[in-house]
Amino acid sequence: MFKRPRQDERAREWSAFEREAVPHMDHLFRIAKWLMRDRVEAEDLVQETFVQALQSFHRYEQGTNARAWLVTIMYRARGKRLRSGNRLRLVSDVDERIAETVAFEPPTPQGINDEEVLRALERLPSQFQEVVVLSDVEDFTYKEIAETMDVPIGTVMSRLSRGRKLLRAELSRYANEQGIRSVGK
Repeated sequence: MFKRPRQDERAREWSAFEREAVPHMDHLFRIAKWLMRDRVEAEDLVQETFVQALQSFHRYEQGTNARAWLVTIMYRARGKRLRSGNRLRLVSDVDERIAETVAFEPPTPQGINDEEVLRALERLPSQFQEVVVLSDVEDFTYKEIAETMDVPIGTVMSRLSRGRKLLRAELSRYANEQGIRSVGK
């Protein structure tokens, strides 16, 4: 008789999890592929994310932004993977200084395809890539990005601004090489 309520409770929790979290699996996989640069690693990261999300689903407030909650779990899982694999990434000030040296903000060129935008984005330092992807591709707010990456909102705004400038410069360089004309600001 005691098993019945537990099973019902578990079934309700599973149903709520399917309703709230599972629809975001494609978004998480896209972000994971970007972060991991490997399909198999991305699949493992998404699976790990969903396992951890299910285990902590009792702490999730239904009706809030499930996608942001899941991405936060994924970033933490990725960080744990990097630390446990002795592959902790050391971030230097060099990337920050490079971004600050971009004085000219070239206009965004027309006629550039999605593949070239992705290649240009891949050439950016990772700290800028992540913020640009979360903001401009995934439509996260500054606050959601800050919580996901565990950095202050000011850092998000700064990295997004610098990342966009670097991306614009990469795209302009490509456009010039290809003879594609630029559009004014």
